Amino acid sequence: MNPNLAKKIFEFCLGAGADFAEIYEEETRKSHLSLKDNAIDGASASIIYGIGIRIIYGTEVFYGYTSDASESSLMEIAKNLSYNAAAKAARCSSAAVGAVQSYISYPKDNFKDPRILGQSFKKDFLFKANSAARINPKILQAETFVADSVQNINIWNSEGLQISDDRARIRFSVNATAGENSELTSAHEAPGALGGYEFLENLPIEELAASCAERALRMLSAPYIKGGQMPVVMGNAFGGVIFHEACGHPLETEAVRRKASPFCGKLGEKIANPVLTAIDDGTLSGAWGSLSVDDEGAPTQKTVLIEKGILKNFLSDRVGAKELGVPLTGSARRESYRFAPVSRMRNTFIAPGNSSLEDMLAAARNGLYAAKMAGGSVNPATGEFNFAVEEGYEIKDGKLGSAVRGATLIGLGHEILPKISMVGSDLELAAGMCGAGSGHIPVTVGQPSIKVDSILVGGR
Repeated sequence: MNPNLAKKIFEFCLGAGADFAEIYEEETRKSHLSLKDNAIDGASASIIYGIGIRIIYGTEVFYGYTSDASESSLMEIAKNLSYNAAAKAARCSSAAVGAVQSYISYPKDNFKDPRILGQSFKKDFLFKANSAARINPKILQAETFVADSVQNINIWNSEGLQISDDRARIRFSVNATAGENSELTSAHEAPGALGGYEFLENLPIEELAASCAERALRMLSAPYIKGGQMPVVMGNAFGGVIFHEACGHPLETEAVRRKASPFCGKLGEKIANPVLTAIDDGTLSGAWGSLSVDDEGAPTQKTVLIEKGILKNFLSDRVGAKELGVPLTGSARRESYRFAPVSRMRNTFIAPGNSSLEDMLAAARNGLYAAKMAGGSVNPATGEFNFAVEEGYEIKDGKLGSAVRGATLIGLGHEILPKISMVGSDLELAAGMCGAGSGHIPVTVGQPSIKVDSILVGGR
């Protein structure tokens, strides 16, 4: 976009009463290749281009977007947004457009652009994973995909900011389904990275696929768990999805400013067991949810959310930081130009502690070891969650027992935090997609193994 046009748009918006105006321009190239039932079943490639304009008056946000980059189209959006904010007194009619600051979010060393990756490489990659997953006739289906995206964004605002950022992401997924006598179980792995196809070259895909199949087979032959209130030891990596969904979202200023969080007014207060420290870090090199700058152009950072049980920070965007009077954390995110940015998580995890898995099992005595979590649901208004356990084992007399299936973990996020009494040292991260008000975005979840003193386990 021409800087003079950006300046013209800003001056119009500010002259109409806005306190702040912003332009977000995006071009994203995506590709996706999937395999199912031993055959390629989907292939797609797309180019997304568009521009979004946001004006802010106080803490009111007005947003519009278009795929037409002409001056007439953009000025029409600016006028419509300004009329929505009618009767606002003009504050300022001058705006600056500064020199561009350019960033590259992905690690540049050994980067291999996924856009030049041939379909034959991807097909061979998927068929190799498919073959590795079919370790037993009881594996009825293996599904795999490779997806990548390369995004360039440009952000201008009325305070003189002009930023460009290049982002590349790639992800592999494998899902194995086992079946016998009308019973089905499945297991899933989906690692991803901020980077190019060098990530795929270094990925042990056959090991991942075989591990999925083995997990599905173990659960297929396992008895169903009998539910009830019990101690639970949760495994690392994707076990962090419960903290992300039930506790992380209520720590976003978008929830706090709308009074939709149980943590409203609790900064500086104890909300968790002192063994718990939780972090959201957008700066982790190559991590799936990392960025150089957020979608408002603010630098990302490491944000300590909970420190030794004390609530230290919220995740904020421009509007949330202003309304709540909290620091800006570089957490504004959006799926695309079609969405206004709001505060969202990046790479969110429970920090490692010093308990061993053996000590946690011994302390639990009798309960459930949720080695790997699957999907679930959360009521964002209450924090109530319900998550399935993909791989579970009984804990019997402080030792790991036999496999069990059909377990779900049910509870309230803010009530679980004080019950996390032990934290392991085996921190691992896992890639995921998060859907909320500003669309679906790549995020990382994670944790070490943890012990929850008591939680409701659903079963049969």
